[in-house]
Amino acid sequence: MNAVAEFQEESRTLVMTEDELIDVLQSSLYPGAALSSIKMVISYCKAAALDPMQKPVHIVPMWDKNSKSMRDVIMPGVGLYRTQAARSNALAGIGEPEFGPDVDFELDGTRFRAPEWCRVTVERILPNGTLGKFFAKEFWIENYATAGKDSSQPNTMWRKRPRGQLAKCAEAQALRRAFPEMTGSAPTADEMEGKALDVHATLPQETTQKPAPRPEIGMCTPERFEHNKAAWRELILTKKKTPDQLIAQIETKGKLSEYQKLTIDSWNHEND
Repeated sequence: MNAVAEFQEESRTLVMTEDELIDVLQSSLYPGAALSSIKMVISYCKAAALDPMQKPVHIVPMWDKNSKSMRDVIMPGVGLYRTQAARSNALAGIGEPEFGPDVDFELDGTRFRAPEWCRVTVERILPNGTLGKFFAKEFWIENYATAGKDSSQPNTMWRKRPRGQLAKCAEAQALRRAFPEMTGSAPTADEMEGKALDVHATLPQETTQKPAPRPEIGMCTPERFEHNKAAWRELILTKKKTPDQLIAQIETKGKLSEYQKLTIDSWNHEND
């Protein structure tokens, strides 16, 4: 048997059944997790073409305000955001976290000392080849996880690692801003830990009439974008409009793709 055949045979022996995969995940990567939560992890990874053995997502116990009970929710980790950004071949770097001054917080009559804020910069190579910088500044008081649903004190991790936990939240936000087409808008496990989940939010009872449906707006075609590109670029370069203002104006007639939005944003950096 040659080397290739031996490798193929060995690979076949390493393929696990779903029951075996569940056993591995439940006993090592997610010890103590409920079977239903493990199955949610596998389903999430299948849908997103992720390897569950790399633990790209976390099982986060959250308080459901509607059912008045705890439930497990599957959420991405900041590590998954990093992986997705790296695979794009456009990630140019993630800066070291910058921290604000240490301040005292009094929560439930107990004092805690932590950095007021953390700022992280993510650099991305834009479509025109220039370097775009995306910043996120997150505050400790707005992000920390509580010790329980009836407590305002930080949990053990946020008490021991106030900088490390806050840095992950700031980095996740910066990565979302730099790579919106890859990370989406889903928060990470670190950002949602200790937060309450409201999955059945309803409209106020006084709302009796549904608003009229808005007409569907199609996409801005590549042909339209190229036809108007020079004029739109001139608006940015002459400071007559900001990228956000221009994008909002264009999208009244057609939705822009993420690539088109990044192209518009890149014009703002041509004079840097």
